Order: sequence, then C-alpha cells, then structure tokens
Amino acid sequence: MKRYRKPIQYIILAVVLLVGGYAIGQSFLTPNKALKPGSEAPAFDLLGLDGKTHSLESYRGKPLVVNFWGTFCPPCRNEMPALQAQYDKWKDQGVQLVGINLSEDRVSVGSFLRSYDIHFPVLLDKNKKTERKYGLKEYPTTFFITADGKIQDIVIGGPMSEETIESRIALLLGKD
Repeated sequence: MKRYRKPIQYIILAVVLLVGGYAIGQSFLTPNKALKPGSEAPAFDLLGLDGKTHSLESYRGKPLVVNFWGTFCPPCRNEMPALQAQYDKWKDQGVQLVGINLSEDRVSVGSFLRSYDIHFPVLLDKNKKTERKYGLKEYPTTFFITADGKIQDIVIGGPMSEETIESRIALLLGKD
C-alpha cells in the first residue's frame, strides 16, 4: 500500500486542480447575465409572513418596489423606516412594495418587523433561489419594477433616504 501512496496523492491533486480550474474558468468565461434597467424582472414565488404565497405575477399591472434585505445588515435596518413611510404614501396610488428577506427564520424577521413597525409585505427567500435569480452582490438592493414587469431602476447598497425612494417611485408612476 505504501508504494501506491505517492501516485494516489498525485491523482487526487490533479483532480482537485482540474475541478478548480474548470470552476474558475467557468466564472470568467460565462457571460455576465446581471440584471439592468430594461431587463425583465425574474419571476418569484415566495411565502410571506402573512402565510400566503406571493409571486411577481400577482403584482403585474402595478408598479412594484422589491427590496432585498436582512436583519444582519445595518444599512437595511436603517432604510426600513423610509421604505415604510414611502409605502404608506404611495400604496393608495397602486404602488406595491415588498421586502424579500434573505434566508432568515420567520421568528427573527417577525420580531424585527414589529420592533420597526413595518407593515408592507415581507417574503422569505429561504433557499436563496430568488436572491440568485436577481444576482444580488450587496445588501440592501432595491429593484423598481414597472407595471409591465420591466426593471426601471436598481439601487445597490444603502441606506436609501425617503427622498431617494420617493423620486424613484415618482418616476415609476411617470411623475417627474
């Protein structure tokens, strides 16, 4: 057995290098399919804290703001009151706002929302499938989606101020 140890180690090293090289090559050679303004918003079907399933299709026909966030993220926490204020301001004009929490448990998210007095719909992305579809790299990330499902604007990082959110929602509604 001792005489086969070195060749086996070389074979294992070669396999590791091949697999690693393939993975690195794929990341460089695969075209970046990052979402940008004008792209179709990827579909989602997620369970909300309200116990109902929410889908992108259920919001079709209304301007939609989708905010990806987590309780672990200080900028996310800081922009929550501004998002709630803008939701309250625009909801009677048909604007929808949903928060998509990034794989945290229901109890933690619910407790956080109560402590910040947040009432807009919050969905749970338990398996991060929606996060991957939207190509998130940083939190918070907010997508402003037109009534016909096209991404009009993307804000990466934060926190956004009430004025920033308001101006982007006004653009969604065609109000300059």
